[in-house]
Amino acid sequence: MSRIADIAAALAGYDPQALSVEGVQSFLAQLVGPAVVREREEVALREALGRVLAEDIVSPVSVPPHDNSAMDGFAFDGAVLKDDAPIDASVELRVIGTALAGAAWRGTVGAGEAVRIMTGAVMPEGLDTVVPQEFCKIDGERVSFPARVLRRGDNRRFAGEDLMQGQPALRSGERLSPAALGMVASLGIGSVTALRRLRVAYFSTGDEILSLGESPREGAVYDSNRYTVFGLLTRLGCEVIDLGLVRDDPATLADTLQRAADQADAIITSGGVSVGAADHTRAVMQQLGDMAFWRVAMRPGRPMAVGLVPRQQQAAARRGAAALFGLPGNPVAVMVTFLAFVRPALLRMMGCHELASAPPPLLRARTVGAIRKKPGRTEYQRGFVKAVAGALPEVRIAGNQGSGVLSSMVEANGLVVLHHAQGDVAAGDEVDVMMFEGVV
Repeated sequence: MSRIADIAAALAGYDPQALSVEGVQSFLAQLVGPAVVREREEVALREALGRVLAEDIVSPVSVPPHDNSAMDGFAFDGAVLKDDAPIDASVELRVIGTALAGAAWRGTVGAGEAVRIMTGAVMPEGLDTVVPQEFCKIDGERVSFPARVLRRGDNRRFAGEDLMQGQPALRSGERLSPAALGMVASLGIGSVTALRRLRVAYFSTGDEILSLGESPREGAVYDSNRYTVFGLLTRLGCEVIDLGLVRDDPATLADTLQRAADQADAIITSGGVSVGAADHTRAVMQQLGDMAFWRVAMRPGRPMAVGLVPRQQQAAARRGAAALFGLPGNPVAVMVTFLAFVRPALLRMMGCHELASAPPPLLRARTVGAIRKKPGRTEYQRGFVKAVAGALPEVRIAGNQGSGVLSSMVEANGLVVLHHAQGDVAAGDEVDVMMFEGVV
């Protein structure tokens, strides 16, 4: 039995003619399995954004390396603060020195004394509390402040509070974010061991498609899908292989698919996976690989193909098969199916751990207007979300929802996700939204 057939047989309720969104996600989780990428490389920190760690990063130092002040103010021994102090009580201290960031203050502080301290400066020995300077009255060498404005230990950062020496700072399988880059830098580490980039080949199909630079002709449209897919893959951190535009010719399609499999870990096509008379892509995919063809209960993006295309190259590092994702031809359907299905699958193939490869969390928002929806399919409607003070965000449907209308995708900042069993939505109802920020 083929790999596709094995997965289908084990999937409850599998129906390739009416597969749910959840069914597709479960199928793909088993098809791509664990990480495809194994090769490692050393990557300079400035080049590591979006890369997947190949091994844990263990902190060589504690961060911060010493107890320090979280405020500009005055450090003192918090024992002078009493929980039962009268509400109008004040504390008065004599200032005997100044502790600056980057250089420890070496003096000795006695009872009733304080040290002026800057944010990040090492806490002088024996002192555990900092009063912010805005709470203080300063009179020469004397400083005073209300006793009830803080408690003992306030505004003191402890050594190792962020990261402790010898403990893992980041785990393998983590995809490096801007915050992670900063954390690695805080450890004094200038490069990381990362998995190589996932190689993804992509092309568009169809005789009706024009490449940029070609003259317009009746019945033809310019190829937008390759540029959308390029942007999505580049944002994801993949190594992209653009195989261009492939005409509706079986021999050319077969050659391009095989070249893609030999060069890449994954292949993305757009168009040619429905049952039209000129859609040769489907037949060629069946000829070359282990394939499944679905009608997914979703809108937009009903037709979809997935499978494995064996490589012909015999080098040990390139044996096996490339994962193939055959997406619909309509531009918005390409984006929706990529976000719902392909992106999480590629993240798993890149070596991301389970949490890092999960679909983006959904935001709850209230609809500005009513939305029509048929139960029995998942719908992804383009929407624009805006914040509302003291309440849930609001979302309005953005423009024309046709699957070929990219202008409303540009206008939108998220997709309103109307789930399989959900029906019509009234104005003011809560809905789920998949936000674009950080994803597309």
